[in-house]
Amino acid sequence: MSTYDIKRGVSLYSYQEEYFLRQKSLEDLIKVSAEMGAKGIELISEQTFPDYPNPLDPSVYDNWHALMAKYGTTPVCHDFMLDYKKYKDRPMPFEEQVASCKVDIDHAARLGCPYTRALVSIDPKVLVACADYAESRNVRILIEVHAPLHFDHPWIIRHAEAFEKSGSDYLGFLPDMGMFLFAFPPVWKEKFMRDGVPPHIADYICKAYEDRVLSEYVILEVEKMGGVGPAIGMATTLRHNAAFEPKRMLDHMDRIWNIHAKFYEMTEDLVEPSIPYDEIIRVLKQGGYKGYICSEYEGNRWIQDAFPVDSIEQVRRQQEMFKKLIGEPQAAVSAA
Repeated sequence: MSTYDIKRGVSLYSYQEEYFLRQKSLEDLIKVSAEMGAKGIELISEQTFPDYPNPLDPSVYDNWHALMAKYGTTPVCHDFMLDYKKYKDRPMPFEEQVASCKVDIDHAARLGCPYTRALVSIDPKVLVACADYAESRNVRILIEVHAPLHFDHPWIIRHAEAFEKSGSDYLGFLPDMGMFLFAFPPVWKEKFMRDGVPPHIADYICKAYEDRVLSEYVILEVEKMGGVGPAIGMATTLRHNAAFEPKRMLDHMDRIWNIHAKFYEMTEDLVEPSIPYDEIIRVLKQGGYKGYICSEYEGNRWIQDAFPVDSIEQVRRQQEMFKKLIGEPQAAVSAA
């Protein structure tokens, strides 16, 4: 028997359209998230705080905590970057990479976030070197497992081995559900067709993805079909996406402490057409997952050329889906 406690949250990255266009303020977005019951708040600080990663005035942190208290929300995760290509003529020295990560660990601690998300491209040696410092600040470092990578990819296996060898409980994983892309997203197809991809080529690419045809074969076939420009671009998306199995999370559940619930579209009947969230939630329950699953909407960029973007409504629909799949009202319950 295993117990699970799946809590609902949202990454403020989901609202990038409205925030960038100044249609909504930080407070607006925290308020609306709380109203949906998405009480866990994840953020990308470069998006949220204009001066970051430069030192922030203490009032920024005071305001953040005041908003958390006002709306009954909980800081979950600070998603950090590492500018290891900062210098054009040389790599960033190892010690400087470690120092940069420690700045983000400090920032996460001041925000009250128990987790930081590390980019998947960061060398595991850098993260291991930060583990003791992270523990001293009570902030766990989570490498994001993001398509086209997956839990059986050599780079992720290298991280898993390094984490185990370190013996630290402050190094783990943050899987992005976009690696479980079981169908070609309809909003992608529609955007490529608006860009000029002929319908018969778009249909072929979607079917080839469904049949798991190797991406290079699809690209060659599209070229034979006379596809150019956007058609080749649509075909190359198959290089970067795949339908890996959610059950692969089970072997790593002891180091999975936060989840990005990537989605591109939620229909009116509360369905994500391309990512199997019913199976994902079933696996999380089976594995006894205890933590947040945070909405991460990335459909805006696929519709903004032709349609109004309503990220809030999209997130609301996903949150309603999660309520049903999780089985709220819910506390920690038993699962076979």
